[in-house]
Amino acid sequence: FACEVCSKSFAHSYALRYHMHSHSVEKPFTCNVCGKSFSWPEYLTDHMHSHTGEKPYKCSVCEKSFARSGHLATHKKTHSGKKPFTCTVCSKSFSQSGDLRKHMFIHTEEKPYKCGLCEKSFSQSQSLKGHMRTHTGEKPYTCTVCGKRFALSENLTKHMHVHTGEKPYTCTVCGKSFSLSENLHKHVRIHVR
Repeated sequence: FACEVCSKSFAHSYALRYHMHSHSVEKPFTCNVCGKSFSWPEYLTDHMHSHTGEKPYKCSVCEKSFARSGHLATHKKTHSGKKPFTCTVCSKSFSQSGDLRKHMFIHTEEKPYKCGLCEKSFSQSQSLKGHMRTHTGEKPYTCTVCGKRFALSENLTKHMHVHTGEKPYTCTVCGKSFSLSENLHKHVRIHVR
């Protein structure tokens, strides 16, 4: 069952009928904080969580919490193991169509996420979010071992190798291993001389 307005598809006709209200002009449920209006009271309830910071919808698999029930429903698909959306360029698969749509920016080299403070643009919204921390100085990820702080979660993950002793980066020439990728890159130069 496909929506004639936005082409979104639904497995059941009742879900399509429910969805059609999102396109309706009639939105009698209004947020008393920001004035945004909604066609269903449940939508207003979910929206109110954006003002309170409350995340009452918890995933039963991984305990991650969400402010909106729809976001939880979307998240649950990541646990099913099903990845029906496949990139026609590189064959990478995704559990959600939106993730495939965002992924396609990598191949088209389109960078729709632009920094408002400098000239940089990004293909992924998360990359822009991480970049913004270079302007704000925010470092929300903290090492539980030594207290060092990081702007990006992936940098914390790499840093943890220092504490665990894990050395996942191995030189293909001599077999020496390193805990940080940048140390491997420095090391490889000795083989090039």
